[in-house]
Amino acid sequence: MSATQITWIGHATVLLETHQGKRIVIDPWLEGNPKCPPEFYGLDRIDAILITHGHFDHLGSTEVLAKRTGAAVVSNFEIGNYLGTLGIQNTVGMNKGGTVEVEGVKATMVYADHSSGITTDQGIIYGGEPSGFVLNLPDGLTIYHAGDTNVFRDMELIRDLYGPEIAMLPIGGHFTMGPKEAAYAARLLGVKTVIPIHYGTFPVLSGSPEALEAMLVDSGIRVAAVAPGQRYQ
Repeated sequence: MSATQITWIGHATVLLETHQGKRIVIDPWLEGNPKCPPEFYGLDRIDAILITHGHFDHLGSTEVLAKRTGAAVVSNFEIGNYLGTLGIQNTVGMNKGGTVEVEGVKATMVYADHSSGITTDQGIIYGGEPSGFVLNLPDGLTIYHAGDTNVFRDMELIRDLYGPEIAMLPIGGHFTMGPKEAAYAARLLGVKTVIPIHYGTFPVLSGSPEALEAMLVDSGIRVAAVAPGQRYQ
């Protein structure tokens, strides 16, 4: 593989394939995800999994995927402990400001403005605090996956500290920021490209890439809207 490839699998689930052929999934929600193409239900070669927070639509396929592939799971400390109770042994618990290296990718956990409860048979349990990830790839590319978040002024710190070129931002609204807030976030981050995520899965997530693009028309920031299952290279 000659270049990094990003595949949006619907909702907030993203498959990152490095130019070295390593495969990292962020927030896996496969079966049960209305926007996930069925051909991705059986992912069987994954090197690492990154989890931004504990909600079912971000954590939902982690147990099955981790046990099937043996991939390391990187998350906050609390989610890592919870996954351990499910029999997942290859976990890496961390917290905001920390950086771990997985499969040649340096993953830094950063702030997100959201919540993080884990739904279990016993009800909702504490899932630590939500986060995003800044990923520094072996080819020098830096990518930001915001997880679920509203816009926050300290996105300027992410810009100044890490300089991401591509941001994967939620735009659906209701549970996260919508296009108006995401456009402001893109400007704070100073990125070149935004890949919209977390929209269209349910009617309530009504924000659209077209609305985001209209709000960034004079910014020089490209909106790379890809269909579920489509690669961005």
